Amino acid sequence: MTGGTLALDAFQTATLGFLVFLTGAAATRRLPVLQEFNIPEPVSGGLIAALALFALQAVGGPELAFDLAVRDYLLVVFFAGIGLNARLADLAAGGRPLFVLVVLTAGLIVAQNLVGFALAAAAGLPAAAGVLIGSASLIGGHGTAIAWGPEIAVATGAPGMMELGVAAATLGLVVAALIGGPVAQYLIVRHRLAPAAGDEQPVGLAYSRQDQPAITPAGVMHALLVLHLVILAGMILHEAILSAGLRLPLFVPCMMAAIAAANIWPVVLPRAHRVARSAALALVTEIALGAFLAMSLMAMNLAALGGTGLLVAVAVVAQTALAVVFIVALVFGLTGRNYTAAVLSAGFAGFALGATPTAVANMTAVTKRHGPAPLAFVVLPLVSAFFVDLANAAIIQTFLAASVP
Repeated sequence: MTGGTLALDAFQTATLGFLVFLTGAAATRRLPVLQEFNIPEPVSGGLIAALALFALQAVGGPELAFDLAVRDYLLVVFFAGIGLNARLADLAAGGRPLFVLVVLTAGLIVAQNLVGFALAAAAGLPAAAGVLIGSASLIGGHGTAIAWGPEIAVATGAPGMMELGVAAATLGLVVAALIGGPVAQYLIVRHRLAPAAGDEQPVGLAYSRQDQPAITPAGVMHALLVLHLVILAGMILHEAILSAGLRLPLFVPCMMAAIAAANIWPVVLPRAHRVARSAALALVTEIALGAFLAMSLMAMNLAALGGTGLLVAVAVVAQTALAVVFIVALVFGLTGRNYTAAVLSAGFAGFALGATPTAVANMTAVTKRHGPAPLAFVVLPLVSAFFVDLANAAIIQTFLAASVP
């Protein structure tokens, strides 16, 4: 087939995603530099696949269209697993870093849009286009860029606004997946940091434990059953939230239901099988996250970057420099200057330029090499899931009100 579009159904997409994940895992094992800089395995595989599909299109091959239903299911499974690992004591202990990250996130949203406005002005674009190379595409991601692009195009009369935002979001996601690990590695080495004694790995298995047969089929099945039960509860909660006029991604109420179950279950059924913080749950959540991210990255249309010229590349370079300085100077210091703060820094890099799953993948890669930081896996998703979209929308509205007559 020459040119055109080749549609892959959900089963075919998932199969290809598993292959992409394993390609990344093989690359990580064979190239120590990927472990050295904490590059997530699905990121390695996903970028290889995205580049291969881009090359296929460049020589006249078809564009692949993916049915991502399985990917979306895996995202819900992953965040339900994060919720099951959450303890109320951890949430209480996370009060200060949670508040600090909320304030810092709002500050970064403002800073990203100031940089975007300056770059838009330098490129001769309407000022409002700055949010599309600012927080709408970077901390907001593809969904926010797609939502705001048409509105900005209508308000300014400038063509190609949605394409500009999508291109910036795509390149930002790639960079987010690549810089979080190196930033954390720099902080860990410079400050000689180590995890707290007794902490358990909430997502994934350490590289040193991956070949140990410590997980049983029954344990995995228990984990899957509990995950599905809390997801069913989350779906009911999601419908109630929608009925109340609020819109949240499905994974948010599923995570909330899982947190509630994790803390009620031991009280109501003290002798029941424990799934929270088990090796089986860690394995299932790592598979879900890895396959999700592999499918997301392989489905990126890198050809969309071609029509945006130099502006997107310059914008992402400038926003990356801003994010790195912001993280090293503020995020790490204000969240405790300890090992958990370094892991949070890797995650913050992930969602500052990409998305929540990228953030968690960055943190997972760091903890698999250096050791656990369970608090980070509770605090950061709460910020990125609950707070970011609301704050981003309000701040974007403010910038647009000031720039559009």
